[in-house]
Amino acid sequence: MSTLKSDSLSYHKKGRPGKIEVIPTKPHNTQYDLSLAYTPGVAEPCLEIQKDANNAYKYTAKGNLVGVISNGTAVLGLGDIGAEAGKPVMEGKGLLFKIFADVDVFDIEVDEKDPKKLIEVVKAIAPTFGGINLEDIKAPECFEIEETLKKELNIPVFHDDQHGTAIISSAGLINAVEIIGKSMGDLKVVVNGAGAAAVSCTRLYISLGVKPENVVMCDSRGVLNRERTNLNKIKEQFVTNRKINTLEEAMVDADVFLGLSVADVVTKDMVGSMAKDPIVFAMANPNPEITYEDATSVRDDIIMATGRSDYPNQINNVLGFPFIFRGALDVRATSINEEMKIAAAKALAELAKEYVPEIVAKAYNKKNIVFGREYIIPKPFDPRLITTVSVAVAKAAIETGVARKKIKSWTAYKQELTDRLGFDNKLIMEIRNKARRTPKRVVFAEANNFKILKAAQFVNREGIAKPILLGDEKKIKALIKDNEMELNDVQIIDLHKNVSDEKRRKFAKILYEKRKRKGMTYNEAVEKMFNRDYFGAMMVETGEADAFISGFSRKYSSTIRPALQIIGIKEQFNHIAGMYIMLSKQGPLFLADTTVNMNPAAQTIVDTTILTAAQIRLFNIEPKIALLSYSNFGSHKGKGSPVRVREAAKILHETQPDLIVDGEMQANYALNGKLRNKRYPFNKLGDADANTLIFPNLSSGNITYKVLQSLGTAEAIGPILMGMKKPVHILQRDSSVREIINMVAIAVVDAQAADEE
Repeated sequence: MSTLKSDSLSYHKKGRPGKIEVIPTKPHNTQYDLSLAYTPGVAEPCLEIQKDANNAYKYTAKGNLVGVISNGTAVLGLGDIGAEAGKPVMEGKGLLFKIFADVDVFDIEVDEKDPKKLIEVVKAIAPTFGGINLEDIKAPECFEIEETLKKELNIPVFHDDQHGTAIISSAGLINAVEIIGKSMGDLKVVVNGAGAAAVSCTRLYISLGVKPENVVMCDSRGVLNRERTNLNKIKEQFVTNRKINTLEEAMVDADVFLGLSVADVVTKDMVGSMAKDPIVFAMANPNPEITYEDATSVRDDIIMATGRSDYPNQINNVLGFPFIFRGALDVRATSINEEMKIAAAKALAELAKEYVPEIVAKAYNKKNIVFGREYIIPKPFDPRLITTVSVAVAKAAIETGVARKKIKSWTAYKQELTDRLGFDNKLIMEIRNKARRTPKRVVFAEANNFKILKAAQFVNREGIAKPILLGDEKKIKALIKDNEMELNDVQIIDLHKNVSDEKRRKFAKILYEKRKRKGMTYNEAVEKMFNRDYFGAMMVETGEADAFISGFSRKYSSTIRPALQIIGIKEQFNHIAGMYIMLSKQGPLFLADTTVNMNPAAQTIVDTTILTAAQIRLFNIEPKIALLSYSNFGSHKGKGSPVRVREAAKILHETQPDLIVDGEMQANYALNGKLRNKRYPFNKLGDADANTLIFPNLSSGNITYKVLQSLGTAEAIGPILMGMKKPVHILQRDSSVREIINMVAIAVVDAQAADEE
């Protein structure tokens, strides 16, 4: 079994099988709660809905519920694999709806290929939902199914395979045409592929001004022309009068190539034959019709987009469907019409032309992102997407008369959209995505372990980091072979076999110079170079690696000691500190110090706060910091932690005036901004809930994160070691593979920041 296959199967079956679950949204802990939730109290909302069906939006989850419905006849690149086999994809779609736009989903897999019968099934279950997302239904049946349901249902029906790519690529086309100075009406467009997405893209391009007679569409047999017979009624709409038969002929002097077909069907010569300033959208996945490298090697005037994240201008449906449904649901639209789709495309196009906030640029490891040939479409992790696309769709629905609910205040609506987004899984994705932009060399000190190798394989394959494995070479290679891992190209360093005496002496001399006045002899330093924690730390110190990961199977104190001796603490700080990220449904909560300083003095608390704030900003989040204690703003007059925390707050206010921080305060006031501001209106955080908690001692910090983690209230990422001169992170003992991967991604982000410094 291949590693990818093994990882995927494990991911889907581990713990609770699948990727989504149903979570109650109302109290249910008492008998009275249950009597309201079910019988007899539930009769009241039932009767209200019987009087007026629109009351279902008031008393049930219908208004935020989308049905992702498929018969499994065109599943991703797998084809007709059947309804039940397509269920993992539909669950995945539900996951994307939720994390990007807070839309709830029931996935419905229907074992029915007859389009008329499938239509009847969907119509019968439609009262459950506020909208229907049709998914992975093959052409040409998908056209009939969607068109009929749109006519006969009074809720939005949207086949994303058709319209998602059309909307996103249209946004790119709008901007590409503007950059090259051409007009839609003059464009000569070649479309390769005649399936649902290609047809929908072409139709939307025509709505934007492309002339139908300027479109040439090809399928697997060549150009759709007058010589072709037995074409279905969909393909007949795109038959050209030109006397050409091949894609190669069609490409001559074309302004636009749209590929929704298969890899490698376009050659360099074809791209070379296109008109000046060609626009090439090669969107076959995972490999495009022509590679980015090949296309750009023959045309330096090209604007190119693909479906891939590792090249400029990714056309990704996740830029569209979550936010389109969000806007449609919020105004209770009866349909998603052409005007709403065009509004979404134009909103995306306009967003790409706006100033890109630093938070977005940093997420992609760019100093600056500017509208141009390599940025015609917004980035998938741009937090402005929900407030841009959803608002545009909602406005278009209202203006075209398909909305049953008006938005009273667009400002308030935008804030509501912003508040919907949790940042738990999204934060992990952003950290990993940022790491991918400039992957760094990470030393794994305990590579003899299966979990470490699994994590190393993942970060290597995903381009998050470049692993260097320390350990017994024979054992590591046996684990790789026995488990069919993809690590054969990764460097393995066996300290007892393939390290030269010269390198060992070099490293030992550096260590000796650092520690000779602290009792270490040269011979002891040489002996230390057989220790993986010392050797790995020395690789980072000498620039042979960028970051160091250890601690999976050893005590924290014994693992951190070599790093402190070799790499050391940043000069401006006298201390290191540890932070955990707790990922909750309310968003990420940053806790420090949770691992290092037992009873910190005021200045140590100050240092910890500054280090924590700097670390959080690497994740593109502005810290709002509460210094915790058991008293509030001087209410305790004695000695102990309140006095030290109070002094730390005073120092921070004087030396870090731009930092949003205050204390001392109790935890409930830290996490409830409105309560705090009502009682203590002078506080520096205003009415904002704190997202960063600085603890008065190690006991309180350590206990808090472990309680939250054990109760399942939040997922923990950490410990993140702060204050070292170079990136070093010590894992929790027996960390999961996911936890190791997250720590590696953070180590890479730290190394990227160190490069910038």
